[in-house]
Amino acid sequence: MKNSWSWSDIIAGLSLAGLLLPEAVAYSSIANLPPQAGIVALFAGLVCYGLIGSSRFAIVAATSSSAAVLASATAAMSNGDTGLRLLVATGMVLLTGVFFIFAGMARLGGISDFIAKPVLRGFAFGLAIVIIFKQFAHVVGVHTHYTDMIRFSYELLSQIHIWNWASIAVGLVALLLLFGLARISQISHMPYMSHMPGGLVVILLGILAGKYLHLEQYGVSFVGQIDLDLQVPSLPTMTYVQWLRIGELSVAMLLILYAESYSSVRNFAMKHGDLTSPNRDLFAFGAANLLSGIFQGMPVGAGFSATAANEANGAQSKWAGWAAAAGLLLVILTMLPTIALTPSPILAAIVIHAVSHSLRLSVFTPYFTMHRDRFVATGAVVAVLLLGVLDGLLVAIGVSLLMLLRKLAESNISILGRLRGGHDFVNKTDYPDALSIPGILIIRPETGLFFANAERTMAQAKKYLAAADNIQVVILSLEESPDLDSSSVEAIADFSAALQSQKKHLMFARLKNASRQVLQRALIEHLNIGPSSELSVDDVVTAAQEKYLNKTDAPHAPEQDTAGNGQTVPIL
Repeated sequence: MKNSWSWSDIIAGLSLAGLLLPEAVAYSSIANLPPQAGIVALFAGLVCYGLIGSSRFAIVAATSSSAAVLASATAAMSNGDTGLRLLVATGMVLLTGVFFIFAGMARLGGISDFIAKPVLRGFAFGLAIVIIFKQFAHVVGVHTHYTDMIRFSYELLSQIHIWNWASIAVGLVALLLLFGLARISQISHMPYMSHMPGGLVVILLGILAGKYLHLEQYGVSFVGQIDLDLQVPSLPTMTYVQWLRIGELSVAMLLILYAESYSSVRNFAMKHGDLTSPNRDLFAFGAANLLSGIFQGMPVGAGFSATAANEANGAQSKWAGWAAAAGLLLVILTMLPTIALTPSPILAAIVIHAVSHSLRLSVFTPYFTMHRDRFVATGAVVAVLLLGVLDGLLVAIGVSLLMLLRKLAESNISILGRLRGGHDFVNKTDYPDALSIPGILIIRPETGLFFANAERTMAQAKKYLAAADNIQVVILSLEESPDLDSSSVEAIADFSAALQSQKKHLMFARLKNASRQVLQRALIEHLNIGPSSELSVDDVVTAAQEKYLNKTDAPHAPEQDTAGNGQTVPIL
C-alpha cells in the first residue's frame, strides 16, 4: 500500500471535497437532523479512518442508507418529540461506535457476511426508491405520516393540489445538471473537467438562482443557518428501556454499515492488489462513529459512491482523504453562510442523484439466470417498500440469518463408494458406478455437525444402516466438521451405542484435530478413535478390512456389492 503523498492525492482530495460537502448536508435532511450533523460526521469519518483504517481509497462519511435507517429509528422512538429524536439519534450513533469497537476486539471481521448479498442488494434497491419518493415529498412541500410506500404514495398523491411546482422545476433542473455534469466528467479528456465537483457547481448555481430569481417568492425553501458550535460532549439522558431499544437498532445499523463499507473497501483493494485488515477497519469505524456521536453527528461508513469517486479522481494514498478534510475545512470557514442560502430542492436533487446508482435492475439478473435467491432478493425490495426502511431492514437481516440457519441445519448425508477400483470414494447418488465395500458402510455428513443437525444426521445414518445388508463396520467421515459441540458428541455417542448393541464397529475418517480431542475427552464407552481416524477414507477402509473383516490387500479379488445390485468391487 502506498503511504507517501503525491500531487494526484491533493487534486483528488480537493475534487472530492466538492462532492462530500453537498452530500453531507443532503444526507442530514434524509435523517431529519440539522445540516451540521452531516458535516460533523464527515470530519469524524475522514480523520478517524485516515488515522486507523487500512484502505487507501475508502472515504468514510454519512451514507444514504444509514441516514434513512436513522430517520426511521428515531421517528419510531420519538413519537414526534424533536428533542427526544436528537437524543435517540445521538445514542444510536454512540452505541453503533461501541459495538464496532467490541466487534474489532472480538476479531469479528466477517460479521457483514451474515447479510446475504442478494438481501443486501434488494434492500439497497428498495431503499433507493424510498429515499427518492421521500425527497420528492420534501420538494413539493408535502408532509406524510407513513413509512410504507403504499400509504405514503396515496397520501402524497392525495395532496397534489398543494404541490409546489416551482420547487419541482428547480429540483428537476438541478437533477438534469447533475447527470449532465457527471456524463461530461466521464467522457471528457480534459483533467479539469474530469475532476469537476458537480454537486458543488450545482449548489453555487442554485445559490445564484435563489438570489437573482427571488425563488423565495415562489415558496421555495432554503437550507437555512448551519450552526457548527460544538457542544460539550455528554451522554444522552434516557431510560433503561429506551437504551435497550436503541441497542437493538444499533446492531442492525452496525450490520448494514459494515456490509456496505467493507464491500467498498474489499472491491477496491482487490482491484489494486492491496491488503486490508477487517478487524482494524472495525476499530476505525467504531472510533469514527463514537467521535461523530459525541458531537451529535450522524452514523458513518465507507460509502461506495464517495470511495469510487476518490479512486476515479486519481487518489494513490490516504493523503487524498486528508486533502479532502483540509479543503472542506477551508470551504466551511469561508463559505458556510453562503451554503446556508442553498435552495432545498437542490439538496434533494443531490440525494436522488447519489442513490440513483442503486436503481439498476441488472443487479438482479444473475439471480434469475441462475434460478438462485431471486425470491430472496425481490423479497427484500418488497419488505422495504411495504414495511418501511427500519422494519424492512430488520426483516432483511432476519431472512439472511434464516438462510444461514437453514443451510447449517441441513442433515444431508452421503453414502460413499469406491470409484472405478481406485482410491477415491464418492457419493453413490452422484456416481452410480461407485461400488460399495462388502461389510462396510461409509457415511459422510455433507455439512458440519452442530446442535441443530447432529441428532437428525445420526438418525438418518441409522436408517441407512438398517437398509443395508451384512454390515460389520460403519466408517463415519467427518471432513466437514472442524469441531464438535456437546450436542454433536452426544449424538455420536448414541450412534456408537446403537452399533455396539448390534455387534458392529464404528471407525472415523478425516477426523479433524479439534474433533478428535473432544471425542477423546468425552470418554465414550466402547468408542475407539483409533490411530487411522485422521487418514483418508481409503486408508480407513484398508484398516477396517484388516482389523475386523480379516481381509488383506488383494487388488484383483472381486467381492459382491452389499447393495445387492450384482456389481463387484476389488478389495484394495
